[in-house]
Amino acid sequence: MEKQVTCFATGGNHNNTNHIIRQLKKNAYLKCCYVINTHTAKEEVEAPVLQGNLCQTAFLRQLLPYCDTPYTLLIIQPHRIDLGTFALDRLLQIAQATSAAMLYSDYNDNGVNGLSPHPLTDYQDGSLRDDFNFGALWLLRTEKFKEAVKQMTAEYQFAALYDLRLTLSRSGKILHIPEILYNMAPADSRLSGEKNFDYVDPKNREVQSEMEQVCNQHLKHVGAWLPPVFQAPDFGGNFPVEMSVVIPVRNRGKTISEAVKSALNQHTSFPFNVMVVDNHSTDGTSGILKQLCTEYDNLIHILPQEQDLGIGGCWNRAITDDRCGRFCIQLDSDDLYIDNTVLQQVRDAFYTQKTAAVIGSYRIVDFNLHPLPPGLIDHKEWTPDNGRNNALRINGLGAPRAFCTSIIRKIKFPNTSYGEDYAAVLAISRHYQIGRLYDALYLCRRWDGNSDAALSVEKENKNNVFKDRIRTFEVEARKTVIQGQ
Repeated sequence: MEKQVTCFATGGNHNNTNHIIRQLKKNAYLKCCYVINTHTAKEEVEAPVLQGNLCQTAFLRQLLPYCDTPYTLLIIQPHRIDLGTFALDRLLQIAQATSAAMLYSDYNDNGVNGLSPHPLTDYQDGSLRDDFNFGALWLLRTEKFKEAVKQMTAEYQFAALYDLRLTLSRSGKILHIPEILYNMAPADSRLSGEKNFDYVDPKNREVQSEMEQVCNQHLKHVGAWLPPVFQAPDFGGNFPVEMSVVIPVRNRGKTISEAVKSALNQHTSFPFNVMVVDNHSTDGTSGILKQLCTEYDNLIHILPQEQDLGIGGCWNRAITDDRCGRFCIQLDSDDLYIDNTVLQQVRDAFYTQKTAAVIGSYRIVDFNLHPLPPGLIDHKEWTPDNGRNNALRINGLGAPRAFCTSIIRKIKFPNTSYGEDYAAVLAISRHYQIGRLYDALYLCRRWDGNSDAALSVEKENKNNVFKDRIRTFEVEARKTVIQGQ
């Protein structure tokens, strides 16, 4: 039987490494397996050892002479892996039947409670997140792998695999096989709410800088990179107040009063109101709001007739209301402004920075407002010249988010309850500068009632697919902008 595969397996614990080597050697299609980046003695590993790191461009080049089979298998995780019956055969069968440059599959998490399915998501043009999960096994068409590595001219210490898969995506299809082909010890057992902020951790700045460079080059290759040329926003028009705080809410009886009062107690040099869109609450939230309306003249309680509104739909009800101010600013129904100067700071930033949207910084706290790691989320990876391009790589942009009402009225929000604000900011940044404030303005609570504190794999996948789709739309829109210039 013709040998089809050369494998490079990331080494770790020598027992785990030898476990996967022995499985692979039983397959008649495998020509050779090499172990990379192992910290164990060479004599403890049952395969040739190559010292290096898959995240380094120079090391990927060093692999090319060893790749003399039609396909190359990269095992990028050092954890224990159990291949399913005929798993490699299945990968090869689909690879040979398609023109895919890269294939990956679903797997089982093999945790303390046994096996649990870990489905992955389909790759699309907007799958630009550098943390996109392909699992541990990447099967590459060797011809495409070699071409991609030869095209990688920058020398990266951390971003080579990101560079590789974006380069591969330009030369062929990256194909998801929705079948469980192996079991793996969980690579990251943290809850979704804990993983969300890895990219803003200061210790990861050097890594993020390289990832941004890779993303820039990819956007330039596909014709979607925007230069730092921006339209000037028009703040004119007649508005009843200068600023409106928008709070969509459904069943937040425990927190809504605190949230609303943190908005109503702002000190400003201009008139403002607070618009709460009460999306058919059934837990007493509506009664709390009605009582507050008797105490505050500038609190507006909106009860929409529509039964199908997500958070984005609630935003659309507020911004299209005649009572909405010249600028509108977000406050989630379980969060708080950090002090009574927030509205003044944000409103002033619109005029001094001449931007169509302003995004602040926030602190992560528990329900009782005690600090939680990583603390301040300031998104200092944002730069005025390239922030709108780098925004296509990351999953969040900060809070609180504020908008020029006349501009956001034209764009509006998707009627979803996840990613609606991200979509709106991306659309605005296509033409306008986004302003930033790096001091903490906002307290973001993490508690059991949060929608994103501890998501299931399926829910996390659904959210990621939506944001990838938003990025796909935005890449196409930016190509059109570039073509029209």
